[in-house]
Amino acid sequence: MNSTTTTANPLGFEPVGKLMLKFSIPGIISLVINSLYNMVDQIFIGQGVGYLGNAATNVVLPMVVVLLALGLMIGDGTAAYMSLNLGMKKPEEAAKGVGNAITAIIACGVVLLIVFQIFLVPLCNLFGATKDSLPYCIEYGRIILIGFPVSIMGCGLGGLIRADGRPKQSMAGLVLGCVTNIVLDAIFVLVLDWGVAGAAWATIIGQALCAVYYIICLTKFKTITLKKSYFIPKFAVLKRTCTLGLASFINQAAAVVIIIVINNAMVIYGAQSIYGPDIPLAAFGITAKVNQLVSSIIIGIGGGTQPILGFNYGSEQYDRVKQCFKKSLLIGIIIMAVSWAVFQLFPDQILLMFGQESDLYMDFARKSLRIYNLFLFLMPFGCLTGMFFQAIGKPISASFLSLLRQIILSIPLALIFGHFFGVVGVLWSMACADALSCLISLIVLKTRWGKIFPVKQTLENN
Repeated sequence: MNSTTTTANPLGFEPVGKLMLKFSIPGIISLVINSLYNMVDQIFIGQGVGYLGNAATNVVLPMVVVLLALGLMIGDGTAAYMSLNLGMKKPEEAAKGVGNAITAIIACGVVLLIVFQIFLVPLCNLFGATKDSLPYCIEYGRIILIGFPVSIMGCGLGGLIRADGRPKQSMAGLVLGCVTNIVLDAIFVLVLDWGVAGAAWATIIGQALCAVYYIICLTKFKTITLKKSYFIPKFAVLKRTCTLGLASFINQAAAVVIIIVINNAMVIYGAQSIYGPDIPLAAFGITAKVNQLVSSIIIGIGGGTQPILGFNYGSEQYDRVKQCFKKSLLIGIIIMAVSWAVFQLFPDQILLMFGQESDLYMDFARKSLRIYNLFLFLMPFGCLTGMFFQAIGKPISASFLSLLRQIILSIPLALIFGHFFGVVGVLWSMACADALSCLISLIVLKTRWGKIFPVKQTLENN
């Protein structure tokens, strides 16, 4: 047993507010930076290539999100598994989970690289590519896929390092990768005129540097000791860690489905409108990336609080769990309310970062940004509630809430609204899905709250 785990863990006694700052701020920065990878590509592609290049990145995005889904399922699930076991004074079990996770993460990256390279063209067509955007999709996709083994390490290993009590190191790896990506984007796209290929190579190189940094961090765990035998996959261990991370997987996998559905809806209904198929496809891609950037703030708060929630729930310090969750909700609502105001008041300033386009394009892009984010301030209820259930080891509730907005509500509403109201109706369906998912999440939380915490503990605390 690692001697450091026998001493008191700060997660169990330091002030909750201080811990939230320590873990959530690096987590937020990490995820914002991670979101910037694709967004920065779109900014430079928009300036150097145009909206067809941006449409291509939106078409390739589902493949990237599939990779992210598997990486987060394994990484976040193992981080929760690690925190719960450390809270129960079981460091060896935590170490087994980490070893298995590292092996599984790398294997997933290699498998997806091979599969997606083989089926790239039919997948691009499935994901909404048009005749004009397909060449850009293939050029960008072929290169992005090469980096999948290192990309998945960047999104999967960060959670393990945070759960070890090193959120700053987790953040540093992503900062390194993102800064590299931005610098190389400017050189490859604007100076060397490599187009979408240059943006793809810049992304890969940045992610590779992040992966190398994380590998170095893995050799310096503070709370566990890794052994070679722990890297041999064990079904029972992987089943438990992946179950805990199922909400993260479902959330991202559902995003793939909704991106595919919305991309095709934009092309189909856009072709029936004055905008044509390519303008809605490109504009929605930008809206989704901008939304992902601000959403990552909430996910960062949730991810940063998960070690605090998991450890204190495992050690039965339920008041600290409640305090942490309620504070995260309040902070999230404030941040999203400010973001909502920016999107509603300054859409043009945001859109012009992605290049100068026609008045017709700007008209639809403006509508897209405003309508899609209409109920952004309600997002923390659904997102943080799902991550709360995941952190305390309740994967079924967490998975349901992850599916709720992305699949159960969004797809039917998109098809119905699109049929009756056309391409703009698809945007309104996303806003309605946000509002309904918030309401249902609150109902689930209220009905489950009394069952999560033992009655005896609650009575004693009162």
